[in-house]
Amino acid sequence: MNTSFHPTPRTLMGPGPSDVHPRVLGAMGKATIGHLDPEFVGLMEEIKDLMRYTFRTSNLLTLPLSAPGSAAMEAAYANLLEPGDKAIVCINGVFGMRMAENVRRMGGELVTVEDEWGTQVDPEKLLAALNDNPDAKIVGFVHAETSTGVCSDVKTLCGLAKEHGCLTIVDSVTGLAGVELNVDEWQADVAYSGTQKCLSAPPGISLITFSQAAADRVKARNTPVQSWFLDVSLLMAYWEGGQGGGRTYHHTAPVNAMYGLHEALLMVKEEGLEQSWEKHRTMHASLYENLSGLGLEFVVDASYRLPQLNLVKVPEGVDEAAVRQQLLQQFNLEIGAGLGAFAGKVWRIGLMGYSARQENVQLCTSALRACLS
Repeated sequence: MNTSFHPTPRTLMGPGPSDVHPRVLGAMGKATIGHLDPEFVGLMEEIKDLMRYTFRTSNLLTLPLSAPGSAAMEAAYANLLEPGDKAIVCINGVFGMRMAENVRRMGGELVTVEDEWGTQVDPEKLLAALNDNPDAKIVGFVHAETSTGVCSDVKTLCGLAKEHGCLTIVDSVTGLAGVELNVDEWQADVAYSGTQKCLSAPPGISLITFSQAAADRVKARNTPVQSWFLDVSLLMAYWEGGQGGGRTYHHTAPVNAMYGLHEALLMVKEEGLEQSWEKHRTMHASLYENLSGLGLEFVVDASYRLPQLNLVKVPEGVDEAAVRQQLLQQFNLEIGAGLGAFAGKVWRIGLMGYSARQENVQLCTSALRACLS
């Protein structure tokens, strides 16, 4: 017999989703109104303004997408890339590989710049690729690589691309509100993120922003955008409206999820971006001290380690999957497994958004101590 679903409350300290803040859950439980209701239209304007604050941009073309972060990745490439265009993609983990797959599927000419997993994107390698491919139009890379816990140097990489006449696509799904990102100052042309990491909201919505240069590239296309749903010119007719301000129906927005996004972004602004970055650094330092005290080692060099996503080496002789299962069953604590080159070798421990709390650090420490003893 089917009954209502009642999930066991968990503490989410994996690579995402992170714990959802009670304020966000409360916002999502409010009465549903229509996606063209004047009140919802007002909310849409506030969401865009709050997104610009969080991305540190004044880009007009800034909007949420009614789909998770992977859709924002696809939207970035679908709108900027035309068949035959050459794109350089920097790969230092799973999500760089996914960027490359987008270029392949959209008929682009792919050039890859590859670095060892667990290390940053090397600017010198990108520079060499740019010099070897003067006809490249796009450079794509991951700011905060979720599969490795590495933070790459957005400012330097965007600067190199700009010097060589390329537009940039920056994946900051795990980065936004967790580590510094300055879209305008660092000359990023397209940057995107998701709700389920450092914004403390459930998965399902992504956030994307296009510079004026990127918007101009979309307008100058010779071929239609491959995806109707992710065509930003159509989306902006809904999110922005025409000269008279009227919005054109595009799709039925997930109204209650947008309530949650609005509340999450509002909380980031209330806290302050710098304070949010500092909170993640502080909680990382606490986790590092505690887990080092258990004899556990961190994989990524401290100079480019993401504070909000930590790769921890599994001790020799320990069954990493069994430990994760024990954490879930005995402590209702979720941490993540390694991906790709790190599969079976590491745990991925997240301190993102509402998960970045001292009580979570203490729970993770005591639970791992119990499992490993």
